[in-house]
Parts: sequence; C-alpha cells; structure tokens
Amino acid sequence: MSSRTPRPPLGSLSLAAGLTLVCTAAHAQQTDVRHHHKARRQTLPKNNALHPQETRPLSPKSVTPVPKTADNSISAAPEEEEHLQVVGFPMNILHETMGLSRMPEDALHTPQTINIVPQLLMQQQNVKSLDEALRNVPGITASVGEGEGGMAGDQFLIRGFQAQNDIYENGLRDFGVYTRDSFDYDHVSVIKGPSSEVFGNGTTGGAINITTKVAHLGDSYGGSFSGGSADYYRGTLDFNKQIGDSTAIRITGMGNENNTVGRDNVYSHRWGIAPSIAFGLGKRTTFTLEYFHQTDNRVPDYGVPVVTKPGTTIAKPLTEYGLNRNNWYGTSYDQDASNVDMLTGRLKFDLNRHITLYDDLRGGMYSRYFSSSQPGCDTTCVANYFNNPQAATVNRRGHLGGPEPYQQDDWSVQNVFSGVAKFSTGSIRHQIIAGVDVAHIYDRRTNYAYNFNGQNGTRTDTTSLLHPSATQPGLLLGTLGQYSGTLVSIPGVGRALYKTGDATDVGAFFSEQIWLLPEFSIRGGFRWDHWDSHYSANGGTIGAGVAYGQQQDTFNPTVSLMYTPTSDLMVYFNWAQSTTPLGLYVTNSSEPLKSSTQGFSPERSSLYELGAKYNAFHGRMGFTASVFRLEKGNALMTDPSTGDVSSSSDRQRNQGVELSVSGEILKNWTMIGTYAYYDATTVSSLTAADVGKRIQYAPKNSATIWSTYTIAPNRPWNVTLGGGLTWRDGVYLNATNTGYVPATVEWDAVISHNFGKHWRVAMNGYNLDNRLNYSNLFSDRATPAVGRSFLFNLSANY
Repeated sequence: MSSRTPRPPLGSLSLAAGLTLVCTAAHAQQTDVRHHHKARRQTLPKNNALHPQETRPLSPKSVTPVPKTADNSISAAPEEEEHLQVVGFPMNILHETMGLSRMPEDALHTPQTINIVPQLLMQQQNVKSLDEALRNVPGITASVGEGEGGMAGDQFLIRGFQAQNDIYENGLRDFGVYTRDSFDYDHVSVIKGPSSEVFGNGTTGGAINITTKVAHLGDSYGGSFSGGSADYYRGTLDFNKQIGDSTAIRITGMGNENNTVGRDNVYSHRWGIAPSIAFGLGKRTTFTLEYFHQTDNRVPDYGVPVVTKPGTTIAKPLTEYGLNRNNWYGTSYDQDASNVDMLTGRLKFDLNRHITLYDDLRGGMYSRYFSSSQPGCDTTCVANYFNNPQAATVNRRGHLGGPEPYQQDDWSVQNVFSGVAKFSTGSIRHQIIAGVDVAHIYDRRTNYAYNFNGQNGTRTDTTSLLHPSATQPGLLLGTLGQYSGTLVSIPGVGRALYKTGDATDVGAFFSEQIWLLPEFSIRGGFRWDHWDSHYSANGGTIGAGVAYGQQQDTFNPTVSLMYTPTSDLMVYFNWAQSTTPLGLYVTNSSEPLKSSTQGFSPERSSLYELGAKYNAFHGRMGFTASVFRLEKGNALMTDPSTGDVSSSSDRQRNQGVELSVSGEILKNWTMIGTYAYYDATTVSSLTAADVGKRIQYAPKNSATIWSTYTIAPNRPWNVTLGGGLTWRDGVYLNATNTGYVPATVEWDAVISHNFGKHWRVAMNGYNLDNRLNYSNLFSDRATPAVGRSFLFNLSANY
C-alpha cells in the first residue's frame, strides 16, 4: 500500500494559470460613494482609496452622511434632496453601513458597539484574509480546532465566547468551515454582544458580517501583485463594467501561494473568483446575483504543546522555554483541502416612498478533506525536555487520539425575506423591520484511519520534540473502511465510519423604532426560532450506530433607547438576549448532539450596554465609547481530555469598556484606534474551583492603532508613511486558569508611493521586532504567529 493517499487536486484552474490571469488584469477600487440624484450630482474620483482626501463636505456645517442602503448603494430620502452631502473620510467608520437590510442604519445610528474594518485600512495593510482583517478588532481571538475531526478553518471568539457559527456575508450565514480569503471584501463589521434578534440563534459574543464587492454603475479596472518573505506570491483583479443605464457586471479574482515565516512546512496554495451582475441599479427594483468560489490547499498548523514546567503551576507554550518556534509536528499526510461554492441572489424593491422589500437567497456547497497531527507532550515528554531534551518525544495523535482524516461534504440553503416601512402617525415617526428567515444545513463526514506498522490498534505516532520529522516510517493511511479498529473513538458513540448532521431553522423577526420626540426614540424587537436538528453515526465498529434528534423553540427580545440631539451625536442604552441551542454547530462540531445531552436547556445570554457615538470636526473623525455587561448562563463545556460535551451549569459574566477613534486627524493624516477592557469571570459553577476564575481566551486589555501620513499628495515626489500596533494581554486557556499564553505585541509599518493617479507601489512590514506572539489558541497548545516579514505590492487602478 502507498504511504499516502492522493491529495485532491487544487481545482479546475491551476494556481499558475490563476496567478497569470490575475496578475495581468486590473484591480478596481470600489468607490464608496455612488449616487444618482437629480437634485445635485457631484463627480467623485474613481480612485478615492488612493486619494482619500480629495473629497470634502459641501459646506462647513456639520456633515450628514449620505444614507447607504442594505445593498451598499446610496440613496437619499425626498426631504433630503437639497442637503445631499458626500462622505470624503473613508477611515471614519461611523459613516459605514452594516451591509444588511435588517440593520439599515450606519454605525453612528446603530445602538450597539460596532467595530468596522474599512476598505482603506485593508488596502494600506495589504490584508489577505478574514483573520488578518479581524486583528484590527479588540477582543477577538482565534482558536485552533478540537480533535475528532471537529473544528478547524476560521474559528473566532468574541469577548471570550465562541463565534465560529456567527460569520455572515451580506447578512446571510456562511456555514462553511474553511479559511476565508479577503479578495472580494468591501469592509468587515463586527457587531459586539448578543444579536439573535437580527441574526438568529448564536451570537453570544457578537457577529461578524462581511460586505462583499458587487457590481456598481461606472467603469473601473485594476489589478495588483504582491511578493515577499517566505515565497509569498499573490495576484488580484477587480473589473467592473457598466452595461446600459442600470446594469453592471463585476469580476474579482485572486491567486495566492505562500509559505509561513517562522513555521516549517506550513503553506497555503489557493485561488478564488467572485463574479456578480446587477440589474436595475438606481431603479425601484434592483437584483444582484453573486457567485463565489474558493479553492484552498494548505497545511494545517496545530502549533506547539502547552506544558507545566516542573516546580510551577501554570502551563505555558514550550516555545516560552526555549523550544524552536519553527518546529512543526505534522506528517506528510497533513492536509486541509477545501472547495467552496456559494450562489447568492439579492432582490430589493421600493414599493413606494414608505416601504422597501428585500429577499436574499443563498445556496452553498462545501467540500473538504482534512487531516492534521495534534502534538501532545505528556509527563514523560515534559520531564525529558527539562532534564534530557534530546530524549523528549511528542505524540502526534494528541490526547484525543486524533484528529483522524475525514472527508466533509456539506450543503446549505437560506432565504431571508424582509421589509422596512417608514411612516408617521401625527408627529411621531416610525420604522418597522419584519421578515422571515428559513435555513437548512446538511453535513456528511466520512472518517479514515491510520494503521501503524501494520498492527491494528497501535496508536503510537511520535517524533522528536527538538528535531521533528514529517516522515513517520510505517505509518499508513487506510482506504475507506480499512483499519476500523483505529478510527477515532467518539465518547458515547464509539468508532464510527460515517457521521451525519442536519438542522432546519425557521425564524420570524419584528422590530419597531418610534421617535417620541425628534431627539428621542425607542426601539423594541424580537425574533422567534424553531430549531430542529439531527445527528447520527454509524459504520466502523459500531454497526447501526446511534441517532439523536432535538427540537427547540427560542425567543430573543431586544430593547434600545436612543437620544440624538444632533445628527452627529447619539447616546444609547441597549438590552438584548441571545440563545445557543445544543446542536447549533452542525458543520464545525465533531458531535453536535448525544444521548447524554438531549434535552439540555440552551445557553442563554443577556447584554446591557450604555454608549455614545460622535462625529466630530465636520465628519472627519468618529469617536465611540461604551460600557457593557454580558451575562451567559447554562454554559456548555467541552472536556479538553475527552472531547465530551456536558452541561456545566456555569454562569459567566464579561463586563467592561470599549473605545474607538477613527478618521482624519488633519489633512492627509488618518488613523484608526481601538481599546477594550474586559472583566471576564465565571460567577457560578458546579466546579467550585472555577468560581472567580477568568474566562478562557478573554484578554483583560487589548488595543489596536494604525495611522498614516501622506507627504506631498498629488505630487510626483509623494510618499505615504504609516504603521501601527496590535496589543493583547495574555489569556488563560482553560476554565481552571492553569494554562496561559503571554501577551501579543506586534508592530507593523507601510511605505507607499503613487505614480500619477493610477499606479501605486508599497512595502509592508509585519512583526518588525520579530517578537514571539501566538495567533491560534486552544486548551493545550498554541500556534506561534508569523515572524518578521515583508511584502511588496504593485497595483494599478483605472
């Protein structure tokens, strides 16, 4: 038998061909401001991302941002025709919209803590993935996957709470488990705190919504090429063409190859394309059709073991005790190969001047082959490392005996129909948002097993801790059904060959905002969901296996009070609840349901938040401040040693402060900065020792800052200099606070030059002091972050 099975092909388009295609095309910068207003029209420069200071308010008075619709276009109400303003400060996040019809206001007038990563910031930092974009948001940490073929791909936590099922694109849930490239992103919004009234079940810590690049009126063409450290090569394209008066097509694409600075044998080879076509732009009825495809072939990185040094009580990554940060403990079998296809149709219909109807429909197909070694360092390994390092060996099967390889094939469909009505009764204004959300997700996994030296049942798979090798002599990967005795053992189930999960969610939502006075409004709303989920496992050594099912009805209300004395200031109070039923994580959980957890009450979370948002200096700068208290009950816990899900009855509380500032400080000088302080504690638990301990993964302090200054803009000798800091306090890795990862401190910088209005050259530097930081965390391991690296970029825009 061969020592390895054939890996799935990269895709129908080879990476080399993809790179050739994207590097010879042009990359369009989507203009943030587009309108078709007869009363007053102002022509904007297409390349406002390169010259963000060229657009100015029409008057020195307080700027009223142009309202954006849910499809990221701009409109004006009839009564605003004589006061249309153009937003010329793309770094001020308070002007941005959420990108979905259920949250139609901009960030300034949305009563909740919201962090936005704008397009200009992603361009300046040369952001290449969702993970990189979210490093600009305080309170977000990334977690590596659990064993048993469970979680992997993008796994984020917001304010210390799981958010892997809370990633959305244009308001529709992205059910896939994969690492997301950012080539088709317009901007990314993070809505902090429970938001089930808008998004449905989940969202304990918040929700991540990606607004994508779609077809728009006007022509633009452009492309970019990046190259740098660790054989990094990347090309992108963005082509937009207007057809007739109200139709446009757009194609964005990407090809990417890279190794990883500071980590041996870790790479990613991927390509993607995202065409869209829009009909009726600027008309009463608009329809946008989007397709997204991404193929990724990468090597997963489960990091280094976290161990307790003899004589101490707190475990830390072995790299803190001198282990080489480059060490990777995988084998030649390790692979994460994914193919993602999503087709989305979005319809908007202005019924009249008071009512707008929306219908958003998406179908997705996700295919993934995953195999990753999980390093574990037991007591013998630890003792040897600190006494006889050359004798120390790690077990690449980890404490869960896996994860074993698996093939995952999923599909999903979701449709959200909603309406927004604006009207008045006497002197009182109203805004009503209501709709229906129906979704179904199906997950099918086929498990494979290793056999070591031909002896069924032997689980040894070790390598040197100091000098690991990707080659494991005699390690064989079986074909379908072979070596079933070494399939990973699922607690309460056994060694299953197949695992199948599905869920159907039917939800209805309603909210109304009432302006009792011009300056004061109150908003109340709710969402009801019926959640019906199933899970089964069979084959292997368990024969007919097991099958479980569960139905739950959830009700999630919200109430907000808003005081807006001027169009530039809002003070608000927000109370909201969210629910996370068992079985929610259909695609990214190894065992969403089991016999011992059927009938468990869902997790329940409540948010209390008081905040203020202010547009200052004629709209150039935006300031936000909030204090909050987030309470979570009926917490479900995963045992790190067995992967078993159980009800802890824990009550957890995170309370704190969040601040942000963004915009243009002075002419040609932009910045965006954030800060968060979290007092995150377990307040009640059946495990008495956990009470009073800090919630895992929740940093006490975190902050980001990024600033750039342009010297001699629009001159042949222009240059832009900038840089920033990402800081996160150290975090605990478990509920008992016995595992700890030190603080992250990363300094980045950029220097760029524009050749005329269309060409730009830039150099980005990351982790300039080559500090040992950690990017992905879990209970017993941590992945060292990228070391010092540099990336050159050349882009053209017409």
